Amino acid sequence: MMESINPATGEVVASFEELTDEELDARLARAEETFRRHRRSTFAERAALLGRLADLFDAQAEALGRLMTEEMGKPIGAAVAEARKCAWACRYYVENGEALLADGPVATDADRSYVRYLPIGPVLAVMPWNFPFWQVIRFAAPAVMAGNVGLLKHASNVPRCALKLEELFLEAGFEEGVFQTLLVGSGRVAGIIDDPRVRAVTLTGSTPAGSAVAERAGKRIKKTVLELGGSDPFIVMPSADLEAAARTAVQARVINNGQSCIAAKRFIVHEAVYDPFVERLVAGMEALRIGDPMDPETDLGPLATEAILAGVEAQVRETVDAGARLLTGGRRLDRPGFYYAPTVLAEIPEGTPAWEDEIFGPVASVFRVSDIDEAIRVANATPFGLGSSAWTNDPTEEERFVNELEAGLTFINAMVASDPRMPFGGVKASGYGRELARDGIREFVNIKSVYVKGRATGEGAETE
Repeated sequence: MMESINPATGEVVASFEELTDEELDARLARAEETFRRHRRSTFAERAALLGRLADLFDAQAEALGRLMTEEMGKPIGAAVAEARKCAWACRYYVENGEALLADGPVATDADRSYVRYLPIGPVLAVMPWNFPFWQVIRFAAPAVMAGNVGLLKHASNVPRCALKLEELFLEAGFEEGVFQTLLVGSGRVAGIIDDPRVRAVTLTGSTPAGSAVAERAGKRIKKTVLELGGSDPFIVMPSADLEAAARTAVQARVINNGQSCIAAKRFIVHEAVYDPFVERLVAGMEALRIGDPMDPETDLGPLATEAILAGVEAQVRETVDAGARLLTGGRRLDRPGFYYAPTVLAEIPEGTPAWEDEIFGPVASVFRVSDIDEAIRVANATPFGLGSSAWTNDPTEEERFVNELEAGLTFINAMVASDPRMPFGGVKASGYGRELARDGIREFVNIKSVYVKGRATGEGAETE
């Protein structure tokens, strides 16, 4: 049984039965059968359908936003924006998908030689709850545009969002089987990966979950893309615009109620600007409006589940007990739902959760450094390598951050964000492979080399 629980109240909104083994098998069979037809569709046909899907995301953005907010608690403004971002990603592949997968000529001694990008089959997506539509679309839009079909195993706490996604694909006119939701628990993922009808797997989630999926898929020689956790650094140097950096720091930490892999989590500040920056950061965190996420004036809503709230509470308590200084917050709020106070920690001992782990909530960890060498060392002193943000107006420092920060994304004087036009992914324990842009649509294709001898032309081949 899967339950949809409103994190602002703790109340169960709806319950759903998991698929039986027979129902699951029927969906896998449908995916395989549909793929045979979908792969033969033209780019123009797929683009027309994906364009309709984009229109649906725009037309239903308000309703989809309310659904996300009610099911996982993000502020309503951010939820509506997420729906519209899904439309943006779909349109990016409508406009660019065919060109990104166009044959690439290669100079050889053949009459014709080129690279062709062909779909590989049903792709299983194991997706998280924190961006319940965006995380799925950034896999599904390129995969479907490439001619693959998708199977979604969504997080168990967002079943209504999962079912709505399948409904949207059907409403857009895609054939039943191009995109299907599998209402199953995590314990059944291994069996789905083992099924020969599933050709590849993508997962966004925790590092342990990614490791388990990669191990299982590896035994079956199946391609995987993993987007895992992050403990992103946010570096502030003396040449930075301090007001802009501090203002953005608050936003970067509490985006999605602090539950984002690319949220800034560790604030690494040069000693020359440490005190004024921290003063602004604490004031900004304390000024956040906490409340009902359905209220457009709310800045910070609840965490998604009671378990996440308890985990954040334990990580902060352990860090403070080890000697860290609590500058503000550090407690769950005495109100219905799963709320945690905006928190800032300083003087953090090595080996504590706030030093080396990902805290998935509105908790900022602050570190004082003496120079750029120490800033880079502290930034890289984590198993993760997803995003990074550095604030400087010194070109030499900028180059060093771009070259030396161990991360899949480095943003200079800006907050890290995903963008359909740019590849997204990490290094180290944050995973491998890329989503979005050209690299994302080429992850789940057969990159086929073609070598043709004889009088073959672009219009066809002649034989003697």
